[in-house]
Amino acid sequence: MGKPLLLAVAVAAICAGPAGHATAAPARHAAEPYMTGIWEIYPDPFAGDENTFKELPVPGDGPHLKEPYATQWKALRAERDAKLKAGTPLVDASTLCLPEGMPTIMGAIFPLEFLQTKGRLTVLAEFLSQTRRIYLDRPMPPPNKLVPSYYGMSIGHWEGDALVVTTRGVKEDVRFFEIPHSGDMTITERIRLTAPDMMEDQITIDDPKMLVEPYRFTYGYKRNDKYQIMEYYCDREDPLFKVKPDGTIEMKSISEIK
Repeated sequence: MGKPLLLAVAVAAICAGPAGHATAAPARHAAEPYMTGIWEIYPDPFAGDENTFKELPVPGDGPHLKEPYATQWKALRAERDAKLKAGTPLVDASTLCLPEGMPTIMGAIFPLEFLQTKGRLTVLAEFLSQTRRIYLDRPMPPPNKLVPSYYGMSIGHWEGDALVVTTRGVKEDVRFFEIPHSGDMTITERIRLTAPDMMEDQITIDDPKMLVEPYRFTYGYKRNDKYQIMEYYCDREDPLFKVKPDGTIEMKSISEIK
């Protein structure tokens, strides 16, 4: 899979028992599909386009936002698209080396590693070595116990061959394709294998304060056990691009990269 310059769209509460002791993790379900491994988004939208300015398209039909959010979002996307076509894309959270958050991390512009262990599914992203933890068979903490974070609190359970995951508590300034959301946003996923080496994540975003109707889309993945996740930190300065004074970015020249 090619690795283009990433342009993003972009506090785990512990279930405790008496005296603050963590409860024992539930046993693994015997019929759980085997999801451990390296997964790449499929089909690959960046095939053959390495080190280029390119963005994933807004998934599905895009969000059906309420006003004035719909008009504001469309204007922002139009500006971003125009800058991208001009070769001077706007800086965003990912180009500033910030975590992608939910649900952007599941877009897998760079590969994801799933680790299926007792009571938990851990998603490790190559970009920025991000970590998302999905806790299984636990109650969702009440809203006043959720500390807003990049990935929110994710609680999952198995329904047949599908892992159904509910995520709440994503920080309001964490944006997916720059779509605004409220603190009440709920993300529901149905993650399932469609073949031994193929997987899909059906995502539904519910946010009655911002959306006219739930926003639904699906990401597909292909297993690649030959790939080895690399360390990718852009630190203070990305090795491939630079931010210009006007807030746009440009690729570094070969001499600058060296």
